[in-house]
Parts: sequence; C-alpha cells; structure tokens
Amino acid sequence: MMSVARGVLLFGLLLGSSSTGQTKPTSDLDIYYFHVKSEVSSRYAVTVITSRVVNRADGPREVDFHVELPKHAFISKFIMTIDGKVYNGEVKKKEEAQEQYSRAVSRGQSAGLVSAVGRTLEEFKTSVTVAAQSKVSFELTYEELLNRRLGKYELLIKAKPTQVVKDFQVSVRIFERQGIRFLETQGGLASNDLASAVTTNLTDKEALVRFSPSLEQQQCPDCGGEGLSGELLVVYDVNRPKSQGDLQVVNGYFVHYFAPSNLSRIPKNVVFVIDHSGSMSGKKMEQTREAMLKILDDLHEEDHFGLIVFDHAVTAWKDRLVPANGDNLASARTSVMSISSRGMTNINGAVLEGVQMLARFEESDPQKGSASIVILLTDGDPTSGVTSLPRIQANVREAIRKRYTLYCLGFGADVNHNFLGKMALENGGLARRIYEDSDAALQLKGFYEEVATPLLLDVKMNYLGGSNITQTSFGQYYDGSEIVVAGQILDNGLDTLIAEVKAKTKDQEVAFHEEVRESEGDASMTLDLYIFETYVQRLWAYLTVRQLLERQVLLTEEQQKPVREQVLALSLKYSFVTPLTSMVVTKPEGRMHRWPTNPTRNALQLNAITWQVICHRCHYLICNIVHHY
Repeated sequence: MMSVARGVLLFGLLLGSSSTGQTKPTSDLDIYYFHVKSEVSSRYAVTVITSRVVNRADGPREVDFHVELPKHAFISKFIMTIDGKVYNGEVKKKEEAQEQYSRAVSRGQSAGLVSAVGRTLEEFKTSVTVAAQSKVSFELTYEELLNRRLGKYELLIKAKPTQVVKDFQVSVRIFERQGIRFLETQGGLASNDLASAVTTNLTDKEALVRFSPSLEQQQCPDCGGEGLSGELLVVYDVNRPKSQGDLQVVNGYFVHYFAPSNLSRIPKNVVFVIDHSGSMSGKKMEQTREAMLKILDDLHEEDHFGLIVFDHAVTAWKDRLVPANGDNLASARTSVMSISSRGMTNINGAVLEGVQMLARFEESDPQKGSASIVILLTDGDPTSGVTSLPRIQANVREAIRKRYTLYCLGFGADVNHNFLGKMALENGGLARRIYEDSDAALQLKGFYEEVATPLLLDVKMNYLGGSNITQTSFGQYYDGSEIVVAGQILDNGLDTLIAEVKAKTKDQEVAFHEEVRESEGDASMTLDLYIFETYVQRLWAYLTVRQLLERQVLLTEEQQKPVREQVLALSLKYSFVTPLTSMVVTKPEGRMHRWPTNPTRNALQLNAITWQVICHRCHYLICNIVHHY
C-alpha cells in the first residue's frame, strides 16, 4: 500500500560465528528479549526498540543489531548495556563528535559513531562481539510525525529476529484527542495463523495493539528455523467533527492539524511527462504502461490532460490539453499501449514542453479554480539536449514561474533523486522514488491518487499570538491529506490562540477560523490524556528541523549559514541525529580481554564494537568504525 502514509520499522539480529573463525551453531547466542514499543500521541510517534542477547558459548560471538528507519525519522537515543554497564549515546555537533570519537580510539577506548548522510538516515546497524557467558542489550529510540495520505495513517513494523525469542512483543499505543474513527491491524503477523497473538483494545480516544506470539507460534512451518518474519501494520484515522481540523496548545507550544472535509473537488489540468529512453526498457516500461492505464481510468470528465513521451526527442500525444471524456481517454490508452523504450534522455526539453502545453491551454481556455500540474517520470540523468543539472533546474523554474506544480517520480535506485527533489521543491511539488519491485505500478498509481483530488488552492495560515511557526503557505490541499503547522507562544500573558486560514475553492475564496484557550490545553494534560507531556514541543522541533533541511537545498551557500545554525541548535537541544549532528558512544578505558582458547590469535582479534550507518537499498557505506579493547 505505497499510497498510504506509513512509519516503517524493520528490526533484527544477525548472529555471527566465534572469534576463532570456527562456525558454531547460532543457538549459542540466545535472543531472550525482543520488544518494540511505539507510542503515538496525536500523530507524533516515539518508538523504542530493545533487544537483549546472552552468549551461552565458551567463546566470543558477534551480534548485529539492525534497524530500518522511516525516511523522515530522527534517532534521538541509543543505549548499549554490556555486562550490566550502561553506555549512553550523546548527540553533538558532527565535527565535535568525530573529534571525541578519534580521541577515544587513540586512547584505546571502544567508541561508536552514529551519523546521517544527506537528508535521510534509512538504516542503522551496530555490531558487538559478546564475550562468553555475557549479555548485551541494545536500545534505540527514534521519533517521527505520521503523515496522512488517502485518509489514513499507518505504522508498519517488520520483524525478523532470526530465531525463536522467549520474550517477543510488539506494542503500539495510540492516543488521539479527536477520537479514533477506525483502526485495523494487517500484515503477516496479523494473519489467521497468528490472530490469537494479536490483541486490540479500542476506546473512543485510545488504542492499544499488542503482538505477543508464543514459542509454538514462532516455530511456524515456513520459518525455516529462524522464527517469525513478517510485518504488523496498524492503520487508523481520526474523527473530524470540525471542518477546519484540530488546534492544540500544550505548555507554550501549539500544533494545528488542518484537514477540512465536505469540500467540492477542484478540476485539474495535468500533463504526464514520461521517459521512454533505452534505460526504461523491460519491466520498467511495462509497469509504467500498466500504471498509466489505471491513472487514465481515474480522470474525471471535468479534468483536462496531456501526454508527452521523451527520449532524445520530445513527442506529444496531442499538442494541447484535452477534456478527459470517453473518446480522448480511449485514444490515450491506445497511445500508452504503444509506448516503447529507445534513445537517450532529454529531460529539459520534455518538462519545458509540458509547461508550455499548460500555458497554451490557460491562454486559450482559462480555467478559473483549477489546479495545473506536471508529473515527470524518469529513471536517469539527462543525456541529450541540455544536460547541465543546474541549467535544467533554472530553465524549469523560469518557465513555471510559480504558476504550476511539478512532481517528479524517479524510477529505480540509479536515478538522481537530489536533482529531481530540488527541481520539484523549487516548483511547489515533491519528488518520490519508485522502487524497482513487483509493485512498482502500484507505487506509481498510489502517488497519483495522492494528488488526484485537489480541494483547496493557495492555502495561507495565520496564527495570532504564535511565533517561530513552521511552514504556513501551501499551494494545494488534497483530499485525504492533512496540513500540520506548529509553533511557539512566547507571550506568557496570551490567553487565547487564534488560527485563521484562507484558501481558494473551485468557485470562491474561503476562510476558516478557530481559537483555543491555552488553559484548555493544559487542563487536558492533568487528565493524563497525552502519552507524553512534551510531545507538542518535540513535534514543533522535529517539524522545524525537517522543513529547514528540506528547504536549504533551495538556498545559496551564504543563505544556508543561518539555516544550518538553527538546525544545529535544535538538533543539539532535542538530541536529534541529523546531517549536522552525530551521536557518539564511548566506553571508558578498560582492560584488554584475551581469550584462553587461542591467545596468539586473540591478541589480534579482541572484543570489538562496530557501528555502521548505511543508505538502505543503495548500500552506500557511511561509516564502518571498529575499535578493539
């Protein structure tokens, strides 16, 4: 279900061999405790993964702790406990963390470094060699905001512990002040065979989901002796009795969840710009055709659309946008079925032709109250026409001039996602990576569904009494989505926060108004309705950092300096691992361990701790730090 917002967690332990190089049964390493605890308070999720392992062998064994993070999550805590001693990770400025790590290494200490690359941290992996008859515990915490797409929030937990675990539990607790409209559990871990391991308790505002399989249930016929491997998916939405959303104030911070309903859809003018160069051959082209046929079926009669395919040449199905009526859709389907891959890649010419097609349409048949969109699908770098990436971005920006929205879909692992992301952000849209999996057609179709039904245009949000507010201007609001704005209230004497929203519908300008007394928000806290008291403050910090990181790619080097300073200050204050910070873990000096089984070999192969952070799917190694003690 690629079209629905989801927080993703994959966790597992990889059990290695002895330090003597002799392979021993992995049963020597006993994962006796494996818990995942996720607490969601008004969409803000804090997830803690705890794993405890004992080495029952007569020699050392290596254990890998592996977590796949949601794309926009920030690690905020990491703790290792070795032989009962606790070692906490500390978030520092990246350069300072590196210096501390280097000093520790030079002194013969064990140290680890957790850092992010670019704007994502998608995979966390740490290894530790566990001494004979010793225990190790891992605890990792990360935070994220669940986004609403197609009317749903999703929290997806994938589990592969690699063996049967005595104490294996996944728990999810959700509190929503607006009330929970529906909640479902799905996935392999919620299948009929494991249904008895899943319990769900749902009240008006709170949900508790627990997955706790017995030892017998973990020894499934298809598990191959490695225990359970699957996913638990929690899907839910909230009640929306007020058309303008929900405004909350807690301890001097506010958050506004804006998702108006009962609005008429706005017609859209959409141009699909499809790469059919040689690199799109085979499965990618087949899946693109399949997705486009389904997308054409979803167009409404009041929509207008165009279709452009490109390799080194740019070819338009028709030279203008046409109504999405039966005859035009039938002709477009025939054209889509005939698309084949060939040639090179002229992204610049293709996107500019799409923009010009929209401009010609608006000049000849101006559609008031309509949304104009360009959707680009490509799998590679430009190799024909203008090939300079900055020049292409400038050309597209100058052509669009903030009149239309550009969405970029990058097909496959080799696509230049940074290039597409910046070009989309500069033109009011976003970029999405489409993975070369069997469900790629569903990924394409799912993305289109997210932008298929615009309800509001030019959304402007204002908060009387608020300051240090996150993004307040949005080009479109789509059906099934949600706009989230957070900020601070610096005036301690302010009694009431007022939210004013102005936007355009198909026929008119509209306004929404809501106000909340700060005492009302604080009063709800005394009733223990929130899972953790500081969630609004941390949500504000999280959203501020994320948006600043996203927007800094649009700034010059000089303009980026104050933005980086702000990101760094917030990251350090709230212990977020971001591209500007790292988490360093240092173990105080201790004795060297020499194993009696092979003193000569173990003089070189001493107990080691390894931290790795790698980019998931592309397998790009960020750091692989090993130190002996």
